[in-house]
Order: sequence, then C-alpha cells, then structure tokens
Amino acid sequence: MTGAARIPDKLYFKIGEVSKITKVKPYILRYWENEFSIISPKKNQGKQRVYSKRDVEIILYIKKLIQKEKLTLEGAKKKVKEFKKESSESKNQLAFPFDEKKFKSTLTNIRKEVLSIKKLLD
Repeated sequence: MTGAARIPDKLYFKIGEVSKITKVKPYILRYWENEFSIISPKKNQGKQRVYSKRDVEIILYIKKLIQKEKLTLEGAKKKVKEFKKESSESKNQLAFPFDEKKFKSTLTNIRKEVLSIKKLLD
C-alpha cells in the first residue's frame, strides 16, 4: 500500500516528517484528518501531532487514490471505508483462530511451570 515512498522504521512521526515522506503539505494532512476518520494522529506532551507508521501508510494510500486514480474526495472516502472494513474483517479472522480450551490449558501449564521454578529459587 505504501507505493514508492520509503517510510523510515520509527514508531511515530511529526507532521513535518510525514509531509516530507508523503510529499503532502501539512495543511492538507490536517484537512485529511478531518475528512478521513481512519487517520488518527495522537498529540504528544507538547501538543504536536504524532502520526503512527500506519497513519503514514494510509495517507500514502489516500494520496494514490486522489492523484493517481483521479478519485474525488468522496470517492476516496468510499474506497478507504471499504479498505477499513476489509482490514478489520481480516484482523478478526486472524485474531481468534485458536481453540480457547487448549489456550487456557497451555496457560495453566505455563503457570504451573513458573510456580515450580519459583519454589526452586526460594
């Protein structure tokens, strides 16, 4: 989804960094925040916006939709909603592929092992 832009391996980016990476002006980034709820930068202690790597990827996707695919803002919003829905559905499928009883049993066994190691150390 990131296209040609290389996103540095960092957790958070300031708006100026995002602007350089995406080649999107800061005022447009702030506007897109209002238009696309999926873009959700946090505020740091100095009240500056800090974007996650995921936010930057989404911004690049929106930019591609608008500039390369020539979609209107409304068209881009529809595509982003579809993408968001697909992403959440695939997360849900990946999030719970385990057998709950087996999982609890494994955790119980791990707990017993940890307790026995603790007794040995005491």
